[in-house]
Amino acid sequence: MRTNDPSVVKHNKALKMMLWFGMISMSMTFAGLTSAYVVSSSRADWIQQINLPVAFTISTFLIVVSSLTFHWALQQLKKGRVKQAQGLLLSTLLLALCFVYFQFQGFNSIIEQGYYFTGPESSITTSYLYVLVLLHLAHFTIGVITILSLLFKTSTGKFQKGNTLGFELAVTFWHFLDILWVYLFLFVSFYD
Repeated sequence: MRTNDPSVVKHNKALKMMLWFGMISMSMTFAGLTSAYVVSSSRADWIQQINLPVAFTISTFLIVVSSLTFHWALQQLKKGRVKQAQGLLLSTLLLALCFVYFQFQGFNSIIEQGYYFTGPESSITTSYLYVLVLLHLAHFTIGVITILSLLFKTSTGKFQKGNTLGFELAVTFWHFLDILWVYLFLFVSFYD
């Protein structure tokens, strides 16, 4: 298939637009949730400051590094270095799994501090925190599945001869997840 064929170009533009619409929709969802967080912070039962566990800081570092390895994988693929791209994809996957591990470690620390999602020990503050992080993890799971798919597709020769659109879209989505997590982390860390 020729990548400069008008029907291919039109199809590729449509795929890019669908991704952007999806990311904008997700951004609006998180903007709504963080706005509700701000509005709810005036409640009498609001916990003024939750000290986020160090595990969340570690996970933030890991997701930023994973964005770099994913970007480098795309660069290697564009140069025709499929093995190097696969190695960087594997690194991205490992970093992603470590990110998830530290997310759950962070939740364990929050529970140890006595903050729960539901029940008599819960608060509106912790419920918002859980919803924000778990919703991000749901989207992140889609990203991990995408990485697994890319590993399979690179091993079968799918991304050859300049046909890297699917890979590029996946990298864009992953960068979006990275930026979204950094925003959520900074928002919860510094909002009083």
